[in-house]
Amino acid sequence: MRVKRSVQKGVTYEYLQIAESFRINGKPRQRVLASLGRRDQIQTSSNVDSLIWSLGKFSKNLRVVEKARTQKLAARSSKTWGPAVVFGRLWEEQGLPEILRALVKDRKFGFDLERVAFGMSLQRLCAPGSDLQGSGWLATVEAPGFSSISLQHLYRTNAFLAEIREELEKTLFTRDRDLFSQALDLVFLDTTSVYVYRSEETDWRKRGFSRDRRADLPQLVLAVAVDRKGWPVSWEVFPGNTADPVAFKEMVKKMRQRFRIGRIIVVADRGMMNRKTMDLLVSSDPPFDYILGCRMRKQKEIDEKVLSRAGRYQDVTSNLKVKEVCLGEDRYIVCLNEEEARKDQAARDEIIERLEEKLSRGKAKSLLANRGYARYLKISKEAVRINEEAVTAEARFDGKYVLRTNTDLEPAEVARTYKSLWRVERTFRETKSTLEVRPIFHHKDETSIGHIVASFLALRLEVDLQRRMEEKKIDVSWPTLMQDLGQVQAVRVELDGKTYILRTDLQGSAHQAFKAAGVKPPSAVTMIR
Repeated sequence: MRVKRSVQKGVTYEYLQIAESFRINGKPRQRVLASLGRRDQIQTSSNVDSLIWSLGKFSKNLRVVEKARTQKLAARSSKTWGPAVVFGRLWEEQGLPEILRALVKDRKFGFDLERVAFGMSLQRLCAPGSDLQGSGWLATVEAPGFSSISLQHLYRTNAFLAEIREELEKTLFTRDRDLFSQALDLVFLDTTSVYVYRSEETDWRKRGFSRDRRADLPQLVLAVAVDRKGWPVSWEVFPGNTADPVAFKEMVKKMRQRFRIGRIIVVADRGMMNRKTMDLLVSSDPPFDYILGCRMRKQKEIDEKVLSRAGRYQDVTSNLKVKEVCLGEDRYIVCLNEEEARKDQAARDEIIERLEEKLSRGKAKSLLANRGYARYLKISKEAVRINEEAVTAEARFDGKYVLRTNTDLEPAEVARTYKSLWRVERTFRETKSTLEVRPIFHHKDETSIGHIVASFLALRLEVDLQRRMEEKKIDVSWPTLMQDLGQVQAVRVELDGKTYILRTDLQGSAHQAFKAAGVKPPSAVTMIR
């Protein structure tokens, strides 16, 4: 509908026209289909409603909506629609359909493996659980190809993903670099573990240090690398008894060999810091630049030389100051957060006050069993008293962390870069919560590894949508967004022998997800047959 204005004898009249919009060579054009008359006359006419309803008889979609409104048309089924549309667009734009189909082209599975892989990744985001649960959940989702997916398809796809994981990762890495035109100059590394609900160990499932405090169960160790924007670059799976430095070493070697990367700065937390790690980084050809967190209390050099070195701090932000300390060829950056320092001091003062109160009441023996208390106590034959030297020594750590680097970056840039390590830590928080990699229920190693690969494909979708939301300045919490998106339902109805899908109204922030993904919400009414 459009309004055309005409001036007659100094008076402006408005005429309503039904117009059709189209494009010629990319330029918008309009074609008038009918003229309805003067606007003021139509709006005061009692025939306007009958005119609208008469025109509506010729619209199939409007007829379905009106039937549903006036006759309470019975729905045949209702399925979740929103997440499949939004993440389906991202899945396509990341090139995953063609990549997976190229990798599977010489195999005869008898089902669409790409659709199953997408379904598994979508389940990680929306309804984390076992493959058995997933096969049931996929039947409640409106998406092309999902209705024919069965449990055996999920098992076989898991095994295939484990088989092609290296080639898949390499293909995605190459495509990401071409697509985003980003130089891989900064990589954040971290590890975690995933326990498996099986008692027996295998070549991959081993008992080791469990971050989930499930030492009774075998596990797998995961390592992941993300770039400076939080984009997953690489992942690797190791046997469950692999120590962090070993996983770190193998991850670095793999990235060097598989991706043929040039100059790269490796950023890792203090758990990765040891002599073997340092030797690996500097002995590589070409050597890696690095920024590594230091274990302040466990490294004698840090405690006795770095923290005790005098020097003026440089302001970086309102809550971060830095100073540089060089010991021979070793370069350290001491970082100070004064707000955290005050909190550390207040916590220690509270402990000392509690210790003094208990000592005054003769309860020294009960304090020795508490390691947090014992480090502030001095024991002699005569008595147990506060160790003032230990209290003073501990104060040197208040609000501080120390970084070691071989880069030529300014101290402030070193500190800012290390603070960005939260991106990879966030990746693992999401892996543990949003994506729910753990626990794994699979009997076989290959399906367990395939389960993890599907989780990282899901992570790519999540990071992609979050990044697009940030670019468009959409400030919505992830749980709220996913909840609202899940409320977009596809309701199937039948009318005059034809089947239609009615889309429910967009609730809350659902429209923000469609906007960020660059995809229009499905039409209010869609005829499918």
